[in-house]
Amino acid sequence: MLNNVIMLVFAMISVALLLNLWRLLRGPSLPDRILALDTMYINSIALIILYGLLMGSPLYFEAALLIAMLGFVSTVAVCKFLLRGDIIE
Repeated sequence: MLNNVIMLVFAMISVALLLNLWRLLRGPSLPDRILALDTMYINSIALIILYGLLMGSPLYFEAALLIAMLGFVSTVAVCKFLLRGDIIE
C-alpha cells in the first residue's frame, strides 16, 4: 500500500514540476520566473526524499539537504542581484 501511495505522490509532484517548468519558460515577469525556479528546487527535494523512502537509503536525504542549501543560497543571490545590481558589495 505504501509503495502505491509513494508512486501516486511521485506522479503528482512530477506534474507540479512540469507546471513550474512551464511557468519558468513562459512567466510574464522576472520575479515570476525566480519564484518558479525556487519552487522547482522544492519539488526536486520532495522527489529525492520520496525516492529515498522508496529505496530505503539515507543517502538520498543528504542529497536533498544539499539541494535545499544550494537552492536557498541561489535564490537569495538572484534576488540580491535584482535589487542592487551586484551580489557582493
